Amino acid sequence: MIETFDTGTAFADPIDPAPSQAQPMPTKVRLASARAWVRDIRLGRLGSLDHDPPKPLRVRVNYHRTTFPESTPSLTIVTPTLNHAEYLAHTITSVVSQGHPRLEYVVQDGGSHDETCDILRQCNGVLTRWESSSDRGQAHAINKGFAGTSGEIMAYLNSDDLILPGALAYVSRYFAEHPVVDVVYGHRVLIDLHGRDVGRQVLPPHDDAVLAWADYIPQETLYWRRRTWDLIGGEIDESFQFAMDWDLLLRFADIGACIHRLPRFLGAFRVHPDQKTQACWTLGEQEMFRLRARVHGRDVDYPEIHANIEGYLKRHRRYQRLYRFGLLWH
Repeated sequence: MIETFDTGTAFADPIDPAPSQAQPMPTKVRLASARAWVRDIRLGRLGSLDHDPPKPLRVRVNYHRTTFPESTPSLTIVTPTLNHAEYLAHTITSVVSQGHPRLEYVVQDGGSHDETCDILRQCNGVLTRWESSSDRGQAHAINKGFAGTSGEIMAYLNSDDLILPGALAYVSRYFAEHPVVDVVYGHRVLIDLHGRDVGRQVLPPHDDAVLAWADYIPQETLYWRRRTWDLIGGEIDESFQFAMDWDLLLRFADIGACIHRLPRFLGAFRVHPDQKTQACWTLGEQEMFRLRARVHGRDVDYPEIHANIEGYLKRHRRYQRLYRFGLLWH
């Protein structure tokens, strides 16, 4: 059984879809779904934002039933934002509706000119802090947001993405039960600008060796311990505008952090024309080669990158097939 997480209404409860409202799938949509299914079987999902025909965003009913541990670690989440009013309320809802008992949630706005501040004023009762002021970019906004916070677990969530139901309870329980684990992440759902499910990315277990060549870790599913954050200097590197999350992960790996991929969909990444991921690809590519040169002590080229990630991509395609065939339940 599945339930719908209503991303279109701020602070709404999950809605159980009525079977009587189900409509036959149009032929065009059936064909597109079949093509997407075949593509997943052959090529996998990583490195591509090609997607399925849109459908309601749904998760398994047990996601909503996930409970927080008795001793829930405190959690700090920062949302950097700039002129994303159309998505921001949905992002905030996805966090605060989870009922984390020790949540510290900060929204750091870069001086938006849309309705962002109106939304944030309405959220005064559910946010720990919010501020709207100019900054030097996303990394600087994240650092400003984390300043003065104290949560034992940390994360940042972009203002067009979502945390899936039950994710904070699941992550909190995992950290509480696995004290040696420093960093976790999970599988990703792709959503469109209307919050509809347009694809899933299922990841194989974490591989530190692959992280040195490519970053396939979904940022909106990433959580880490403050003790690990403090060991690497306690800040995002503001010289990066695109690859700051990969730089963060590489610095975690440099100090020997224990990183695990959790077997669950934890977040939703929104695919839309104005997103930074697509708009800054040239700059992002430069930053990624800069990181590879730092890790390997020399410049590398695409054939060498592909040779070192092909095994991981094969494992991903295997996991994606298992998920498509219903043999991998998350």
